[in-house]
Amino acid sequence: MSLLHDKSTLRGIVPPLVTPLAERERLDGEGLGRLLEHVIRGGVAGVFILGTTGEAPSLSYRLRREMIAETLRIVGGRVPVLVGVTDTAFVESVELAKFAAEAGADAAVLTTPYYFPVGQTELLAYVQNITPLIPLPLLLYNMPGMTKVSFAIETLRRLTELPSIVGIKDSGGDLDYFGRLCELKSLRPDWTVLIGPEEFLGEAHCLGGDGGVHGGANVAPRLFVDYHRALVEGDVDGAESARERIRHLGEIYAIGKYASRHIKATKSALSLLGICSDLPADPFHRFFEPERQRVAQVLERIGLR
Repeated sequence: MSLLHDKSTLRGIVPPLVTPLAERERLDGEGLGRLLEHVIRGGVAGVFILGTTGEAPSLSYRLRREMIAETLRIVGGRVPVLVGVTDTAFVESVELAKFAAEAGADAAVLTTPYYFPVGQTELLAYVQNITPLIPLPLLLYNMPGMTKVSFAIETLRRLTELPSIVGIKDSGGDLDYFGRLCELKSLRPDWTVLIGPEEFLGEAHCLGGDGGVHGGANVAPRLFVDYHRALVEGDVDGAESARERIRHLGEIYAIGKYASRHIKATKSALSLLGICSDLPADPFHRFFEPERQRVAQVLERIGLR
């Protein structure tokens, strides 16, 4: 089932789970339960918590640990759980990874350190130094839009030498780069290579990708799972139909005027579906009623309400 249990490559749709909040420092536990049941019933290959969509950098360490423990309790081994452990402090990443391992997580996910931009020599040493201290398989995460730094292909080529690194999720949006990531599987056939931007799932599949980590799969997991299955099975009509609905779902990300609209829109959609609270972490605000109505219209147009 997972790269930890049977050493196989993780393939399919892995939603980057939102973190449902009831208040500033209180998890919406019931909402988290409904959300996890929603995506698992939708056929996802795993769940990824405490990533960008999960607002991890905005959450306290206590809340991150609660999110890990509750997620693993609710999932109960039904699908692999990947845990984001990125932090500005090296030691905090290690400690969070240890907590995740003790709680039963299947893998840790690590992006480049953020705030201070690092050079490739520093980045290579950072990952080489931290990997032996993380007691889980490690999936790297390329997110230059948030961290200011991308993993250079040559850096990743060196990192294929570390057996506990099992792949990479790429959210950079550069398909040429993604194709070069897939070529690294000639060195590590066991690597998982996943695409972040949901509009590129089809192209990523053609380049040799193994699936996607798509925020929209919080809202419509079955739609993304069906799209990926159609791509794998060569069902051209099914893939085109799913892709068109996903394109329309993506219209919710254009609602609102701030960069935070992606998370706000996803949480708003989940709230409208009765799954969990739409409260984002500080400093962001939830959508007001006019924006919520526009999200509702998109959901209705593609048959989700």
